[in-house]
Amino acid sequence: MASPSSSITSFCFQCEDSSNSVTFRNGWRLRSGKFAQLCHRCASVYEYGRFCEIFHPSDDGWRDCESCGKLIHCGCIVSFNSYLLLDFGGIMCMECSKKNFILARNRCLSHETPVPTEESQLDATQTMIEPQYRPRVTESKLQKISINCGHGVTPLFQKSLTATDADLTLSRLVIPKKCAEAYFPPLSGPHKIPISILDTDGKEWNFHFRFWPNSRSKMYVLEGLRDYMVSKKWQAGDVVTFYRIEPGQKLVMGLRNTSAGSSTS
Repeated sequence: MASPSSSITSFCFQCEDSSNSVTFRNGWRLRSGKFAQLCHRCASVYEYGRFCEIFHPSDDGWRDCESCGKLIHCGCIVSFNSYLLLDFGGIMCMECSKKNFILARNRCLSHETPVPTEESQLDATQTMIEPQYRPRVTESKLQKISINCGHGVTPLFQKSLTATDADLTLSRLVIPKKCAEAYFPPLSGPHKIPISILDTDGKEWNFHFRFWPNSRSKMYVLEGLRDYMVSKKWQAGDVVTFYRIEPGQKLVMGLRNTSAGSSTS
């Protein structure tokens, strides 16, 4: 976390704000051994772990965590301590690394091998998904969606929209890797394929689904969302949830506008 600076500086390392009223705080450590000096706004973004997401969204070097699919800006000094390199290639974010360490330690302490139950086998795909992507939908909401779509629906996963997800110029949504490979049509190559998805009012929307080769991994994206984004007024921080119609396997996408405290399709 950034801390108050004890050294005298004349401008913010990021935005170059040189106002005399600015109180600078320490950011990341530079190659010189000193800390980057940041104004209140830039330091706050850094402390919340969103510096690269806000200031470097178009830069090269973004890779997804092999465990949860979270995008990490690798090779950037700001994100240097936010991931680990894996022995077999790829990266893992520090959050997943800590969770895996705790799970491994608990297994060693318990000396017990979990016995799969019928319920755990049925939910095997769901348990592969990281907690932040597991859907949280009320029964009344499911009933309403089922009525609108004319079929029963099963919630699959959810994602909080990032700044790049909400960018109209990009008009695309990054799908967490495990979610994409578990619930979306399989892709034989990086070329995009058409995909139709219902909103929670039962209206059909046509998008494109593809992946981008990303080092030894893949980044899955849903493209062509501009009209949907404008219609649903989505923005960073909103939560998008994917469902599947049973039977039929057709996907349904819903949106919860967190800023307005309301839900839209």
